[in-house]
Amino acid sequence: MQKILRESGHLVRLALVLAAGFLIFMAVRAAIVPKSFGQYGHYRGAVLEEIRAKPISFAGRATCEVCHDEVAKTKSEGKHAGLGCEACHGPSAAHTEDPTTNHAFKPNPATLCVRCHEADRARPKTFPQVTSKDHANGMSCGDCHKPHSPKI
Repeated sequence: MQKILRESGHLVRLALVLAAGFLIFMAVRAAIVPKSFGQYGHYRGAVLEEIRAKPISFAGRATCEVCHDEVAKTKSEGKHAGLGCEACHGPSAAHTEDPTTNHAFKPNPATLCVRCHEADRARPKTFPQVTSKDHANGMSCGDCHKPHSPKI
């Protein structure tokens, strides 16, 4: 029996090294992980206050429709009815606060439309796609298609 214990000294040392490594890992983890982590699931609970402190940048579709009701009506009847205004025009809270000085972003159709409609094998075959360099022939998408109610 003593021979077995003498010959298994390397296993004892290995167990001690593993235990020390585990204790060091737990100490470093306790020092790094924020106190509020796990408060609301797998998240840092204190982040809610940080998010609340950020200024609001999006206004929402209903806010846009107050002034742009004709565009909203046209859009609601078209293929882009499911898209919010800010999906293309960007955050508009500043524009809604002062429309005269903070103008809404007017996207360039040549670069905006291809974000969704450039041919991509990963998209469903039923989704309208084009190869812009072959399709546009130097023209902008807006020359033929109305972005708020596009027709193919």
